[in-house]
Amino acid sequence: MSTVLTATSLTRYYSMSRGPFAAPATLKALDGASFTLERGKTLAVVGESGCGKSTLARLVTMIEPPTSGSLVISGQEIVGASSETLRILRPKVQIVFQNPYGSLNPRQKIGHALEEPLKVNTRLSKRERTERARATMSSVGLKSEHYDRYPHMFSGGQRQRIAIARALMLDPDILVLDEPVSALDVSIQAQVLNLLADIQERHNLAYLFISHDLSVVRHIANDVMVMYLGRAVEHGSRDAVFANPQHPYTRALWSATPQPNPRRKRDRIVLKGELPSPIAPPSGCTFHPRCPLCFEVCPRIKPALLAHDASLVACHAVNPPESQAA
Repeated sequence: MSTVLTATSLTRYYSMSRGPFAAPATLKALDGASFTLERGKTLAVVGESGCGKSTLARLVTMIEPPTSGSLVISGQEIVGASSETLRILRPKVQIVFQNPYGSLNPRQKIGHALEEPLKVNTRLSKRERTERARATMSSVGLKSEHYDRYPHMFSGGQRQRIAIARALMLDPDILVLDEPVSALDVSIQAQVLNLLADIQERHNLAYLFISHDLSVVRHIANDVMVMYLGRAVEHGSRDAVFANPQHPYTRALWSATPQPNPRRKRDRIVLKGELPSPIAPPSGCTFHPRCPLCFEVCPRIKPALLAHDASLVACHAVNPPESQAA
């Protein structure tokens, strides 16, 4: 097993205008994410809308540069890298978006859409590009006659297979999967997830799987990172996080996950309030206004992500400040 990506304290801040007479505000979309991706393994990133999942995806795919921190892909530091280095590294990281129809050009035939990455990034001949496109289509369960069809002629599941095929055209090391099955019917979700698992095994790919659906995450992930307002609040193996969630936010997410067994009862944890604005996050622990375990230290001190049992947890109730000092 080898590490293909290492992120250390990644941040992404945006300057937001507040009018002609006010100083710009800073929106902290991502506020210090650290993790690694291993070949053949899947790291799932979960959390509410606005927690920084999609921002993290844009940094990993080099669509946007980090504000600070370190991002190493295939042994190369991305932060401050030259445009030539980024050009070489970008094919190694590909993304599959949530909406397959929105990510495809409706006026472009599927075969041409698949060949386009090869045309831009390689010197393959037209015949070689066509052969690779057809072979990749076959590997994701598409038929040869689909090559000359347009996106509107396919179902949602087929369009997502096309998007996956396009992401595979450049033989990447990492696939970023941004809610890849949330727009699909449940029966089709299972097919696409099984396809992704098969592709990962065949190509030994590292997956960064972004989702809000913990039932899907439990099926596909090896490790789970739970994010809240731009920061990781819990990080551990799938089995550790699901068997014994430590952070109160993780417990609330898990309690809201539908259960296939209607006889199995679970205490529903309802969080109070709304997700705070990343422009003006709460002091100390950003989760404290909604936390049922909040006590006097939480609004004053930001908790560090520290080991507890088999996971890393950022919570004063789990890792009290006096134990951190010790």
